[in-house]
Order: sequence, then C-alpha cells, then structure tokens
Amino acid sequence: MDSHTPCWLVVNPASGSNDQTSAETLTAALTARGWPVERVVAFPDDPLPDAGALDAAGIAHVVIYTGDGTMNTLINQLSGWGGTVLALPGGTMNLLPLRLHRTTDLDTILDIVAGGGARARRLDCVRCEAGLALAGLLVGPGTAWSRVRESMRKVDIASMAKETVEALRHTTTGAGVMLADRRLSRDGGYPLVELTPGEHGVQIDGYFADAALDYAGQAWALLRRRFREGPHDRLGIADSITLVSADGSPLACLIDGEPGECPSGSRFSVEPCGVDLLATSHEL
Repeated sequence: MDSHTPCWLVVNPASGSNDQTSAETLTAALTARGWPVERVVAFPDDPLPDAGALDAAGIAHVVIYTGDGTMNTLINQLSGWGGTVLALPGGTMNLLPLRLHRTTDLDTILDIVAGGGARARRLDCVRCEAGLALAGLLVGPGTAWSRVRESMRKVDIASMAKETVEALRHTTTGAGVMLADRRLSRDGGYPLVELTPGEHGVQIDGYFADAALDYAGQAWALLRRRFREGPHDRLGIADSITLVSADGSPLACLIDGEPGECPSGSRFSVEPCGVDLLATSHEL
C-alpha cells in the first residue's frame, strides 16, 4: 500500500477477534502508518463494497478485518477490481491471513506493509460449483462438525449437544468421499477430504477413523481445524480433481469455513484469485 493513500476498512463486530472498539483501534493504527481511513464498513449492517463503489470514491486499497466467510464474500465480489486488499486476522480460524502472513501478529503485519515489505499476489484458489475457496475446502459428511463449532462459539450448550450427536452420526454413517480419477483411496472413501490450494496445485488429504475412540479424537481435531492431528492419507497434488460420494448423494462442502453443496462427480480445480492480495510471508 502506498503511504498517505486513503483506504476503506471493513470490519465485522461479530467475528472472532472483533469487538466494539476494533474499528477505532484499527483506524488509529492505519492512520498512524500513513493510510487514513475514509470509511468504515461494519458488515453486516453495512453492505460490502463492490468495485464500482470503490472506484467512484477513488479508493485503491481495502483493509478487511473479519472472519473467513466475510473475507471470502468480499474478495470474490471484488474479482476484477484493480486495487489491493489487505486481509488481517480478525476471525476465529483466520485461514486466509495464515496463507498470506503465517502467524505474524497484526501490528507486525501493518509495520511490514507500511515499510514496503508486502507483495501483491493473486493466490491460487480452489474452484467448485459451490464457489471459490481462497484458503481451503473440505468435502464430506465430516463437515457436519462445523455446526458443533458454531454452537460452541455461541456458547449454546443445548444446540451443541444436539449437533454433536448429529455430526457423529453423519461422520460414521454418511457416504464416504472418493477420488474418481485416483487409485490411491481407502475402500468406501473418506468422511472428510481436505483440498488445500498452494503454489504447486491442490494438495489432497483424506481423513478417516477406524474406531469409536479414533472418531472422538478426530472430532476434537476437526473442531479446532487441526486436522493433521488425526489419521489421514496424503493423496498428492493436482491441478484438478473429481470427487464422488460412495452412494451418489450430494457432496457437503465447507468453503473457507462456510457451508455449501456440490453434486457427486463435481470437479475441483485450481483458479487464481480475482484481485490482488497483500502478502507478508511465504505460504505455510
């Protein structure tokens, strides 16, 4: 970002790292580094900006401090825009900021960008019929655990207990996901397949459990998005991959943490992001 160039700041007070003072704190931090904030967009009360609104206002930089779902919506909405987006870790999981900045803290990210140490990049992402995943895409009945995580976030104990029973049922009895054009796959498929975009294509990992205790441990890992703690098969990388369900039923998906659905037999392929994102580190 150029110094002394105005920007718009997008926040979401309901996101994991946000609070009622986030907008004020970030506005002060950005202004101190030479980027006056011309407008604060507080989603969802305010609509997310599109390219036309930004161009009409003469804005070439957007700073976004929200969760992954809002980031996904905004960045995909800005596809084709000529400006740059700085995505900051303002959510719970912060999947996209981890790709762009690793575990660097917010103030250090701002200092690096202010010092000219950031690079504008068009990240490789994963496209499917349900949308474009900027940071990661999960497929299979195991995605049901996301509803448990949402209940945990809201501290809704009754809902969490109900969703836990449903998630365990879906994971253990739901149709497994298989790679249509790969020989490497477990019999019956996987309750969860993770597709991670990177510079060499999409990395494919299949997660499974062989016993009830394994499912309990894997579920805890899923809730924290620490998948590599659970048993899994590394299935390689590809520019595109076709996934099918064992019984032909639709494929449940999580696109940057947001639920979606694709038909069995859908193709998942690499596609570049449609707008420049500022990065301060190599990808994880």
